[in-house]
Amino acid sequence: MPRVISVTAPSRLHFGLLGLEQEEGPRYGGVGAMVDQPALHLRLRESPAFSCHGPLADRAAEFARRWGNFHQRSELPACNVALLKIPPNHVGLGVGTQLALSVAAGLNAFTGLAASPQELALSVGRGVRSAIGTYGFAMGGLLVERGKLPGEPIATLDCRIDLPADWRFVLLRPAGWQGLSGDQEEQAIGELPRVSPETTARLISLARDKLVPAAATTDFPAFAESLHEFGRLSGGMFAARQGGPYNGPVLTRLVTWLRSRGYAGVGQSSWGPTLFVVLPDQHSAIVLADLLQQEKPEGPLEVTIAAPNNRGALVQSALGEVSGTEAPD
Repeated sequence: MPRVISVTAPSRLHFGLLGLEQEEGPRYGGVGAMVDQPALHLRLRESPAFSCHGPLADRAAEFARRWGNFHQRSELPACNVALLKIPPNHVGLGVGTQLALSVAAGLNAFTGLAASPQELALSVGRGVRSAIGTYGFAMGGLLVERGKLPGEPIATLDCRIDLPADWRFVLLRPAGWQGLSGDQEEQAIGELPRVSPETTARLISLARDKLVPAAATTDFPAFAESLHEFGRLSGGMFAARQGGPYNGPVLTRLVTWLRSRGYAGVGQSSWGPTLFVVLPDQHSAIVLADLLQQEKPEGPLEVTIAAPNNRGALVQSALGEVSGTEAPD
């Protein structure tokens, strides 16, 4: 039977950073979570030579070349990488990292290799700033990473817990919008003013003393309110570029619209334009999704209901599940 490997990866919601560049101590850090939709799905199948096809095929091929260079291979494995389902790119869902890690994990499984999340990220050049997507790919759940020390290749994971399976995230964004990425993102971050130690300390306290305990005890009201508070404070770091804690007046008005209707747990993922609303169950999520589609605040919206993903990516062969990553100790 020809070797066939499939990889299904979740999307990443980034609730916010703990800080930016600083002279001492860890840089960046952050909090985020993985959700099951929209999912990324690719398949590797034996082929006479390496090839990629489907959406973002050129980018996937570049990640494969990085993987080959990292492992000092003169040729890439003889397989075809079919990109079967790719979430919207550059909208705040961490698709670049999930695609890179999916390619690396698929190639590892195809060739019988295993790697830690850190090694997997290094093999394809990810995790330069935030490691939420890296650890989320391997483990899912709610994740807090403490930031990256000088000389440290990947930030250290501080905390990871399951989110309640019944909770839902409603994802929404103005139709057709994209956020910052690549060189534009690097330039924007480089131009931001320094963050005060007091702001970083407040964000760390919010994460450790409110957000994580509320999730661990399934205290939904406390989680929702602290999630909004954390995201708003963290988003303030980017006000010089965004004009406020959210990326522009349209997203700001959408947050106000949602909060005015009693939805407490509202935030922006990364640079946006994806906003999220955490809800206690599927029924509540359907009610909000229907309301958004009917009233269309700020025009047509792309709306998705997503459950928490608490296991990370699924790597399978034609004969069953395989491991493309090893969780850290």
